[in-house]
Amino acid sequence: MSTPQLYRQLQTQLSQWVTPKDKRHLTVFAENIAAILQAQSGSLSHWLTYLSHRRCKARSHMERLSYFVHNPKITSETFYVPLLLQFLQVWAGMATTLTLDTSMLWDEYCLIEVCLTWGGRSFPLAQKVLKHGSATVAFADYCSVLDVAETVLPADCQITLLADRGFEHGELIRWLRSHQWSWAIRAKSDLRVTLSNAQTESVADLLPEPEQAFLFSDVTILEDIHCHLATARLSIAQEAWAVITDKSPSVQTFALYGQRFGGIEPHFKDYKSAAFELPRSKLRDAHALSRLLMLLAAATIIAICVAIETIAQGALKSIDWHAHRGLSFLQIGLRRINQLCYQRLPLPPLRYLPRCNPPPAYASLKKRDAMNTRIEFAKVTVF
Repeated sequence: MSTPQLYRQLQTQLSQWVTPKDKRHLTVFAENIAAILQAQSGSLSHWLTYLSHRRCKARSHMERLSYFVHNPKITSETFYVPLLLQFLQVWAGMATTLTLDTSMLWDEYCLIEVCLTWGGRSFPLAQKVLKHGSATVAFADYCSVLDVAETVLPADCQITLLADRGFEHGELIRWLRSHQWSWAIRAKSDLRVTLSNAQTESVADLLPEPEQAFLFSDVTILEDIHCHLATARLSIAQEAWAVITDKSPSVQTFALYGQRFGGIEPHFKDYKSAAFELPRSKLRDAHALSRLLMLLAAATIIAICVAIETIAQGALKSIDWHAHRGLSFLQIGLRRINQLCYQRLPLPPLRYLPRCNPPPAYASLKKRDAMNTRIEFAKVTVF
């Protein structure tokens, strides 16, 4: 049986950037990515249909796949980082927003990711899986993820990191300062804040009345960290907002932090249910899960690149029936790849991501109106 067209084309294109010491690893990597893109699943058994060109029995295929994801020589530095360096090569000097967050798998494993927000979604720059029964992790657990994210970004990027209150760590903020990254992190209600008048209060005591916002400049937290604090209450939100940041506080501080929700949360959903069905994976090993997620990340960024080329070629209307872009770039890419395979057409050349940041997709006018809703405060007080 001849080798599938998608696999052959991926191997040819990926070989430009991915150069493992053992060339057989690139062959299996390309096969697995092709299988993921067609099966749209993180379950190894779902890939078997797309590996039948090897004329192996299903059990032999599963043994090969298991060996690959458990092989310590398969690393993101060899297979995923070169793709990021290629696809982000024109981003030098750009203002870049990153998100740092965790997601639990089966209440047993914790996925830590630093993602780049782009086009209303995000994709991972670095990730790590720990056998850890909580979504709250220590700085020592994710410091290496930040280091990897820094290495894959082009020079002179103006980076802003967004993170939830589980990352309210002095070590993190000091790391961000030493690397000249800006940041906006949600604060816990019991965080002690020393105001500019030397008075110390908890964040819970610095919340305003409903429909109002307080902006505190030049505060001190975690003993020696000087920053700013913005707090607000709105009836449309279930909880009060409190954001610490190194940028001058304003009502736009809340809009900046809000980008975290539109970026990494849909990305985790893509992993778990909307695209790759990761919970169906039978893997229960942190290192193997890290390699599986590296494969899913590679498939994601390849699909995004295909989507960009689809739009550039004017072929979006054959994929997306909405009058506007109603699908994410990931979904456009996955559907276009399946369309090309069905029509036996070649995969477009994988190019770099454009410097522009496209607006988010919306599947309905109601969704568009919700995205464009302006939040207004009855009163904003500056301290």
